[in-house]
Amino acid sequence: MSKKLNVKVNGNEYEVEVGDLSKNPVAVTVNGKEYEVEIGGNQAASTAKLVARPGSAPVVQTAPAPAAAAAAGDNSVTAPMPGKIVEISVKAGDEVTPGQSVCSLEAMKMRNIIRASREGTIASVEVSVGDKVAFGTVLVRYA
Repeated sequence: MSKKLNVKVNGNEYEVEVGDLSKNPVAVTVNGKEYEVEIGGNQAASTAKLVARPGSAPVVQTAPAPAAAAAAGDNSVTAPMPGKIVEISVKAGDEVTPGQSVCSLEAMKMRNIIRASREGTIASVEVSVGDKVAFGTVLVRYA
């Protein structure tokens, strides 16, 4: 049995139809687009991972979010949105230039290239491929 809901996330309204919650993954339709949601752990404190049924994530070119970079004091590159790290392009000791790719983050079925906010040397990489990160999470630190 499915249930239809209207939900608001960050000010955006979505029409959501949730399938049988006793199954894992759960079939979910958001604004007419179908997803499978895998529910892990205990359901009260679970996290869900949306996986598009057909196709793979397109690549989107992005720069660090200005608010995130300012909050980190410009000594690091932070996640401009929540998502999953799918590629890391730098390592400690690498020299980077403004706009150079430091990693890729998959969010909402889109692959986002996260770029260096300034010139410098990478002191440390704070994430690994496969990590799920929140908005503002430090991804790399400058020396």
